[in-house]
Amino acid sequence: MDASFADPDVITRLLDESRTWAFVGLNDRPERVVYDQARLLRARGKRIFPVHPSRAEVLGEPGYASLADLPEKIDVVGVYRRSEHAGAVIDQAVAAGAGAVWLPLDVVDEEAGRRALDAGLAVVMDRCPAIEWSKRH
Repeated sequence: MDASFADPDVITRLLDESRTWAFVGLNDRPERVVYDQARLLRARGKRIFPVHPSRAEVLGEPGYASLADLPEKIDVVGVYRRSEHAGAVIDQAVAAGAGAVWLPLDVVDEEAGRRALDAGLAVVMDRCPAIEWSKRH
């Protein structure tokens, strides 16, 4: 994988300076990894936006069917979909004016990541926010 998708300075900046995170794939199923990641980042002071077709309320936050439905621009979009679906979510994040996309462990789409970089977004790929947070704090 291209090292630019795991730049330690970008990771630190996103974890420390971001305020809002949209979690694509987040619904009201606490057994899923995305639920744990959203809960962790919320506990660290981030405002979270669940994005899932079910529009389920999660962790007390209203759900949204798509990134286009969000009421404000998002600093980071967490792409909690399988790799084969990540590119479409990344393109939606670009269209929505997000500042960055973060793909968790084992989710990789370098071509879509390059599209996001070309559009001015920061990109983190194949990294876990919880692990990266623990390395830095």
